[in-house]
Amino acid sequence: MFRGLGSIIYKEVFHIFRDPKTLFLMLLIPGMDMIVFGYAIDLEVRNIATSVYNLDGRRESRELLDMFTNSGYFAITEHVHSEEEMTRSVVQGRTKVAVRIPPDYTDQLVRGGSATIQVLLDGSDSTVAMQALQAIDAIGLSKSLDIIAEGVNRRDRLPVETRPRVLFNPDMKTPNFMIPGLVAITMQQVTLMLTALSIVREKEQGTLEQLMVTPVSRMGLMLGKLIPCAIIGCVETAIVLTIMVVVFQVPIAGSVGLLALFSLAFLFTSLGMGLLTSTLASNQIQAVQFAFVFILPAVLLSGFMFPLESMPTPIYWLGQAVPATYFIRILRGIILRGAGFYDLLPQALILTGIGFVVLVLAASRFHKTID
Repeated sequence: MFRGLGSIIYKEVFHIFRDPKTLFLMLLIPGMDMIVFGYAIDLEVRNIATSVYNLDGRRESRELLDMFTNSGYFAITEHVHSEEEMTRSVVQGRTKVAVRIPPDYTDQLVRGGSATIQVLLDGSDSTVAMQALQAIDAIGLSKSLDIIAEGVNRRDRLPVETRPRVLFNPDMKTPNFMIPGLVAITMQQVTLMLTALSIVREKEQGTLEQLMVTPVSRMGLMLGKLIPCAIIGCVETAIVLTIMVVVFQVPIAGSVGLLALFSLAFLFTSLGMGLLTSTLASNQIQAVQFAFVFILPAVLLSGFMFPLESMPTPIYWLGQAVPATYFIRILRGIILRGAGFYDLLPQALILTGIGFVVLVLAASRFHKTID
């Protein structure tokens, strides 16, 4: 029954060690994923980017801001000088929370009155908004109890009242937050695999080398592979956005034309990643395995499910190298916040820059691989 078993085992082991790329993927990548994602997955929100419009400026107001910072939930990243600038910081996605301290804050506390703190929350990220709302209420209550404990007579109202206002997604519906991110993840998977498998298939069949000896230039060959995939990607983007609006009832608050323009930048980058994957892989199985090197970080390190601000610093900066990070910000900015061209231009420029770097690497690897 077991005749020749040892020979087959020897043959398979020899075959595995003759394919170092597959061995590398089998041994190293699972451990790497566990380490990176183990640190990255954290449902507790911390260091929420916060802008402050402090019209009081006195010691009492600074003590209140210290409570925001010391809570660990908020990181004051900018001080603004008008209500318009305060709102704009949230619309542009620079901050998730904006705090306005009124000019009579200290006077109200000294007179034994009640001071009202206005807080704007970015509801496009429902997870962050919900925890920020709870933290803000806790800070307001804690500050009020501290003042009451000082023995000053107060009226029936709390000395410090926080009045949060949730922007863009006031009901904090989870689909409104998740579905735009899911569009980015879906499109990256589809377009990346399109390019990667298309070129690797040519390698396996031996037709790629045949194409190289024809009058077609290398650039012509690359673009000839990319353009049809790009057209398919555009059609699929339109399909998933239609499903988002019709099936999941997530309306597009901003410009559809702007969304289409910035989607092209992401397709350009994702197709370049597929081309790079094809230069690393020798067959279609390897292409699929290498594709997961790009796909898994896009799911866990892009802000799709877990806020980047809560991740350790090295993991946070690793997430900044993931193209889906910027496309998700663009999608949520246009779809939920109604952000305009200049609001999201920095995200689009970074995304395009990553695309050029990936395409240059892929073209370099493609040239060497064919040689």
